[in-house]
Amino acid sequence: MTNMKAKGTAAERELIHKFWENNWAAARVAGSGSMRYPSPDIIAGKEGMLYVIECKTTKDEKQYFEKKEITELKKFADIVTGIPYIAVKFKGKNWRFYLISHLKETSKNYVITSKEPYFTSEEIIKTTKDL
Repeated sequence: MTNMKAKGTAAERELIHKFWENNWAAARVAGSGSMRYPSPDIIAGKEGMLYVIECKTTKDEKQYFEKKEITELKKFADIVTGIPYIAVKFKGKNWRFYLISHLKETSKNYVITSKEPYFTSEEIIKTTKDL
């Protein structure tokens, strides 16, 4: 379990570096998913844009999310007027960003597959002037 947590932390840090390299401010949220308040894995902002991001890495072609994770991501984004994104790094692929509306609801969870339409990190990190 510790190795999986370290792998997830390293992946989140990789994204943090991508944002900073493109003049965005970005930070990991300590304890995300383990405290009673909603909190994303990453918060990134630039020029009035604010992203709240839930990150996952997987060896599979699909990634599941607990309904609570998505509800809390949306709640946090609503409070800070941010845009909620799901960032998934499927094995052997670059980071892919999804809006919550891209997720498919199952009876117990939400799921996204590597076949769903996505945004690249380059598209996400564009400046607000480019949008």
